[in-house]
Amino acid sequence: MKIGAHRPPRRLVTEAQQSFTFARRTLVLGAAQGAVGLMLAARMGWLAVAEHDRFTALAESNRARSTLIPPRRGWIVDRSGKPIAVNRSDFRVDLIPDLMRDKDAEIALLTQILRLTPDDLDRLHEMLAKAAGFQPVAVIEDLDFERFAQVNLRLPDLPGVMPARGFSRFYPAGAAVAHLCGYVGAASAEDYKKAHDPLLITPGFKVGKQGLEKVFDAYVRGKPGAKRSEVTARGKLVRELTTQAEVPGNTLHLTIDAGLQSYLAERMGTESGSAVVIDARNGDILAMVAMPAFDPNSFSRGISHDEWNMLSANDHLPLLNKTLQGLYPPGSTVKPMNALALLEAGVSPDDHVLCTGRYRVGNSFFHCWQHRGHGAIDMHRAIQQSCDVYFYEMARRVGTPRIAATARTLGLGQSFPLPVTSQRYGTVPDPDWKMRRYHKSWTVSDTLNSSIGQGYTLVNPLQLAVMASRLASGRVLVPRLVHRTTDQPAEPLAVAPEHLAIIRAAMGRVVGPGGTANSARLPLANVAMAGKTGSAQVRRISMADRAAGRVRGDIGAWRTRDHGLFIAFAPVDTPIYAVGIILEHAGHGTAAAQMARDAITYLYDPEKAQATLARLQPSWGGDIATRMARERAAWQAQQVAQKVADAAEAASVDNAADPAPSATASAVAPPEEAPTNAQGGNDAGAMDE
Repeated sequence: MKIGAHRPPRRLVTEAQQSFTFARRTLVLGAAQGAVGLMLAARMGWLAVAEHDRFTALAESNRARSTLIPPRRGWIVDRSGKPIAVNRSDFRVDLIPDLMRDKDAEIALLTQILRLTPDDLDRLHEMLAKAAGFQPVAVIEDLDFERFAQVNLRLPDLPGVMPARGFSRFYPAGAAVAHLCGYVGAASAEDYKKAHDPLLITPGFKVGKQGLEKVFDAYVRGKPGAKRSEVTARGKLVRELTTQAEVPGNTLHLTIDAGLQSYLAERMGTESGSAVVIDARNGDILAMVAMPAFDPNSFSRGISHDEWNMLSANDHLPLLNKTLQGLYPPGSTVKPMNALALLEAGVSPDDHVLCTGRYRVGNSFFHCWQHRGHGAIDMHRAIQQSCDVYFYEMARRVGTPRIAATARTLGLGQSFPLPVTSQRYGTVPDPDWKMRRYHKSWTVSDTLNSSIGQGYTLVNPLQLAVMASRLASGRVLVPRLVHRTTDQPAEPLAVAPEHLAIIRAAMGRVVGPGGTANSARLPLANVAMAGKTGSAQVRRISMADRAAGRVRGDIGAWRTRDHGLFIAFAPVDTPIYAVGIILEHAGHGTAAAQMARDAITYLYDPEKAQATLARLQPSWGGDIATRMARERAAWQAQQVAQKVADAAEAASVDNAADPAPSATASAVAPPEEAPTNAQGGNDAGAMDE
């Protein structure tokens, strides 16, 4: 600016203007402060009133911890209240993956304290890999108190480790009830994702995995309890607050006779198969045994890989419930049923057929088991002596549809309303079935095969027992496993009572002089058993086999032998018990018949039956528990030997592939021979492989 230039006059601010500006700014600031205060007050009011319950719960959760108490499962008991599945107190150790700080170090310490085996560690790592972070993983169950106390002492060094005392499922009869009860196990991560029930991830809680334990899981599960504990901010226990007791599950009453169930399982010895006993008055299943079997206690504790591999490798299939899922040709056990169909079709029981030992159809021959033939034979003797030719001829006369209809009436090819996860119902073939299944016409050969329980015909052991019970009672009995206090009488069979009487009398002659089950007569006064033996071929016998004499079904490799079958009921005049037994590859029905004899004897005179069992068990190598323990030991020894052999073979291959010459070899062998020796080593390794 130039000197002397004109300056604009300054604006004068009066005291009144200053006072007005200050007042206005004070008002704006006060309003802002008031608005903030109102917001804070409103927020405080919201938190204090509307959110009171939520924050009270959060504060309480910081102070108190609530833990679910797994309920005890309801017992499974037999018809008289004898326990089949119970609970017993035990000690256990679990891991919560999300709470672990150093997984490897903690597992190493647990291995030292609990003396875990390599198989235990493999199972633990596998379960940790599959489990969700919040899901407890069982380390060990059924723990002794000494090791349990040691884990509790080292808890500060084991975050995420949860030792606990609770209850575990126990099956006193072990393998005898394996396929009946099934077993329990920890819920899987998939189970939790479906239900989102915190009980499923509570340590020590088990759900039914198979058999009745699975079907009635909700019924026997019970309701969990809860325990509240006061803890510090670091989770240290201060004191116990309150405890709400759990509600045990309901007791499941079965129709099973626990003593008979165990006896039949033991009586089967080393045989593979199934036996079913039914009360012929009302359809109650008194025993339903499938052997060999697994120990359900091993599964409930957490089965090891080693034991699972042993069971899976067993060619007698201990993991298969043969009673409901095994299907077999019924063999000659269908002959009484077929005879009933003949009677209903108008065939006289006194009509005779000439049996020469074989039956010609075109250029082929169908043989009778009695190669020299039975001569002229009627229905009574045909059942008593199991003549094949009689049923060949009579089946051709009346046709397969009539026989198939009677078979279905007596329970073959049917499923039953039982509390089971699955059952296979087999096949009762007829012309319509074959056309639907194979788009082929029925042939005479099909008729002859089905007339003696071969060909396409397949049944399970339960169906055989049902057939025997319906022949015995004359009623459409439906098998049942769960005990009921009230009964509705079953409908009578739509057959003539006099025809049933003829069949029962003929079956009575089977278990007597001249019958195929003469050795199975009951050692009881005034009680007689009726029955029918059966042998079912599992391979075709060619003309070349017959010419070479290879016709017997009780010799050769186990898998090529005939199945042995037997159906029975007792007493003959007023039937009370019905039995169906199938023994895989037993060769013939004699062993099954004697087993049925001992089962019926047990129901009348347990001491006499037990004496028979005691005489037989030493030849089998002891009772079930002893044989299973020996089998496990042999399997483990075999696995150790295999590992040693594999290691030796691997070392041999490595040495052959990389033949590093030793100092001694260099000193002894001339240099020009060294390549030859090395090559020879490679050849030897290749030959070993």
